[in-house]
Amino acid sequence: MKPTPTPLTGIPASRPARIGAAAWLVATAQFLLVQVVVGAAWPTPYSWAGNNISDLGNIHCRMWDVSRPRYVCSPLHDAMNLSFAVHGVLLLLGILATGAHWGRSRLSLCARVLLAAGAGGWVLVGCVPADADENLHVLGALLIMGLGNLGLVCTGFLPGNALFGRLRPVSVLPAAAAVLAAWLFFGQHDPGLGLGSLERIAAFAADAWTVVMALALLRTPRAAGAP
Repeated sequence: MKPTPTPLTGIPASRPARIGAAAWLVATAQFLLVQVVVGAAWPTPYSWAGNNISDLGNIHCRMWDVSRPRYVCSPLHDAMNLSFAVHGVLLLLGILATGAHWGRSRLSLCARVLLAAGAGGWVLVGCVPADADENLHVLGALLIMGLGNLGLVCTGFLPGNALFGRLRPVSVLPAAAAVLAAWLFFGQHDPGLGLGSLERIAAFAADAWTVVMALALLRTPRAAGAP
């Protein structure tokens, strides 16, 4: 019997959509786990509040960053850079596979394109560590925390007849936090949280959104014919 859409769930979830939701969950889980493991391998303490995320992927042991000089030495940098790239690929897979649940509007398309650009930014920062080519690495960061967060803002305006649109209120907090944190981080304005914390808020807000959407999608009825 074909599942009946409800105001909460929207259309039934197809197998590709469920795969996309699973990809989002794996993307976030592996990314957080690898950061913990790589940070723990540092010969000097790694600070989630004081160090940048990119410090985990730097390939050389040396003093780094003129604006905030700090000693960076990440023995497991290869694992971190691979995690960056995998993170981006899985986020992009989820964006493509869950297309039916974004709704049909210009803002829906804008949200997906901008978030896809952010996913591409993760791949770029993974392929080009900060101390290998800082300009390209910063470009990747701008894609993540600039275009990606603009896409997150657009999710607050998705059509209400789509699952992700029904959850628009959930988008408001991470979008606002991401935009504010990105502005503070790039402007080097630390209110006391640490620039590393600000960068994480700006970079991980989209991940928090995808986790909520993935869990909501996995709770929807299966599409007709899906196992």
